[in-house]
Amino acid sequence: MIPMAMSALGRFCQWLEQTSLSQLIQSLAWIVPTVQTVHILAISAVAASALMINLRLIGIAGADQSVQRVARRFLPVIWWAMPVLLASGAVMIIGEPARSLQNPVFQLKMLLVVTALALTGTLHVRLDRDPAWGESGHIGRAAALWTAAASLALWTGIVFAGRWIAYF
Repeated sequence: MIPMAMSALGRFCQWLEQTSLSQLIQSLAWIVPTVQTVHILAISAVAASALMINLRLIGIAGADQSVQRVARRFLPVIWWAMPVLLASGAVMIIGEPARSLQNPVFQLKMLLVVTALALTGTLHVRLDRDPAWGESGHIGRAAALWTAAASLALWTGIVFAGRWIAYF
């Protein structure tokens, strides 16, 4: 990051840390652990749902159901959990802005999240347009395998980056 942008980010973090909301989050000992618990439960729901969809795309699990049926079951969990993750993540950032916003691992995590959500959205659109996409013998089978592999790598990276934020 360029020095001017870093200093602007640093100033923003200092300002945010001095707001009454940040001070409240910092002063009540139960807020951060509670919000972290909610955040972890929501990411678990997203990761498990993404895993089920991707394992079906690869053909390891759920082969007795269509890709579209598995996706219809698990995509809503991903989309409904995202606002929970956004809200809980925002509370954690407001409580300790410099710990997150200036942390390169946090920045990497956000890049991975945006990429994973774009890929998940693309998968959703593909299945809406072509319900047989990803099925064995379908012309899009190779793309489905690559999508699953990329998705698994992204969600795994998000989970690991989320844990590494505390240690970097």
